Amino acid sequence: MLIDKVVINASPLITLFRADLHQLLPQLFPELLVPEAVWSEVVNRTYDDPATRGLPRSPWAQKVTATVDANVSLWGLGAGETAVLSLALSKPYYTAIIDDRAAKRCARVLQIPSIGTAGVIILAKRRGLIDSVEEALGKLSNAGLWLSEQLIEKLVSGSE
Repeated sequence: MLIDKVVINASPLITLFRADLHQLLPQLFPELLVPEAVWSEVVNRTYDDPATRGLPRSPWAQKVTATVDANVSLWGLGAGETAVLSLALSKPYYTAIIDDRAAKRCARVLQIPSIGTAGVIILAKRRGLIDSVEEALGKLSNAGLWLSEQLIEKLVSGSE
C-alpha cells in the first residue's frame, strides 16, 4: 500500500523538526494533515523549539479541524492522539503517524493504518531520500525519540 496521505501527531512533528529531518515530510507525503489539537500542542509551547518556530512556516502542513470519533474517544488518549486517529478513521486512504503505544494499540484495534516516526525514516530510505537509516535514527534519538537498541538494530538491518 502506498502511503502518501497522512495525519500526523505532535511527537513525530517535534522530533522530526528537532532532528532537522522535517523536510522529509513534504517529500514523502503530498497530503499531510495536522489536526488543530496537534497544531496547538506544537505551536503554543512555553519554550522555544524548532517545531514551535517551524510548523507555522511550513506550507506543506495543512491545519484541519477534526471531529472526535466516539470509538476513539473511549480509549482515553490525549487530545492530539484522539484527533489524529479520529481524522484518520474518517478519511479512507489516510495513515496516522503516531508514536504513543496506547494510540498504536487503538489504531490496530480500530483498523486505522498507522506508522511511527521510525517508519517515516524507513519510507524515506526506501524512496531514496536518505542514505542511512542508522544516521537518521541516531538524529531522532538525540532529538528525544526513545527507540530500543533492539528496534534500531532491526530497522537498520532490515533497511539494507
